Formats: sequence, C-alpha cells, structure tokens
Amino acid sequence: MTIEMMPLRRPSTAVERFEDIYTEQSPALRRFLLGYTNGEPYGAEDLLQETMLRAWRRIDSLPTDDKELRTWLFTVGRRVAIDAARRRKARPIEVGLPAAANMDRPDETAGAVLAEHSLRRALRGLTSVQREMLTELYAKGSTGEQAAARFDIPIGTVRSRVYYALRHVRAVMDDDD
Repeated sequence: MTIEMMPLRRPSTAVERFEDIYTEQSPALRRFLLGYTNGEPYGAEDLLQETMLRAWRRIDSLPTDDKELRTWLFTVGRRVAIDAARRRKARPIEVGLPAAANMDRPDETAGAVLAEHSLRRALRGLTSVQREMLTELYAKGSTGEQAAARFDIPIGTVRSRVYYALRHVRAVMDDDD
C-alpha cells in the first residue's frame, strides 16, 4: 500500500482522540490565545491548558467534524481568556519580583514600622555624647581612631561610649520584642 491509499487512523480510545485533537489543534489555538495575553507565551500556555482540560472533560461529546471541533475549541479558548482577564481585574495588580525590588519606597510592613519605632525610642534614651558617637561611627562611617581624633578624646573613651550606647539600644529593642 502506498501512503495515499492508507486509511486514516480512527482513534479507538478517548486518550488517542484527545492526543489527535491536541496535536492537530493546539498550535493554531496557542497562536490565537497569544492575542489575549499581549504576546506573553506563558499566559497563552495557561489558557491553552485550561481549554484542553475542558475538552478532555467533554471528550465523549465533542464534535467529530474537524471544522465544528475547531470552532468549539476556539470559542472555549476565547471564553477562558475572557474569564482570566476578569479574574485579574477583580483582584489587586500583580507585581513581579523585579518591579517590587526596585521600588524606591521604604519597607512599610508592620515589622519594619515597629522596629523603626523601637530604634527611635532607644536612641532617644541615649545621652547626647553616646548618640554623637554612634552617628559618627555608624552613620558617617568613621573609624574609632578618626572619631577619637575628631573629638580629641582617647580611643578607649570612644569605645566605651559606643559599647554602652549599643548595650542600651539592644536592651530597649529586646524589651520591645
């Protein structure tokens, strides 16, 4: 027998029929669904998967005519895409990780707000000399030797003031936990 004379394979099981439908229809359906996802391939794949899942659930009642089947699949695909768009509009805007990482706003979570409040309270409890030492070393980035030279005090005094200032800050922060 030549290839032209071979009869078309008739799917004998639901799985074989579904495989044939997927093989024949999914490339065109995927391209169609890309239009509903603004060219985003992963979104089109999700829509295709949902459409094919619905086809699988109705495999025994799907049209046998190729044209009718294609019309059914594209109609279901369009409805799946519309439903997905409606769901996205009904919930808050999704922000991807890179967009969230580049935000210029400070972290406004409850934990960050409470930590900042505790730190401010701890710093208010320091003497002005201790606050000045912490500012010089941690905010301005000076070394202990540079701070000692700037304030014309021994390095041991700088270390002592920083030690007691940090001890106070830790104690206040630990009490707030």
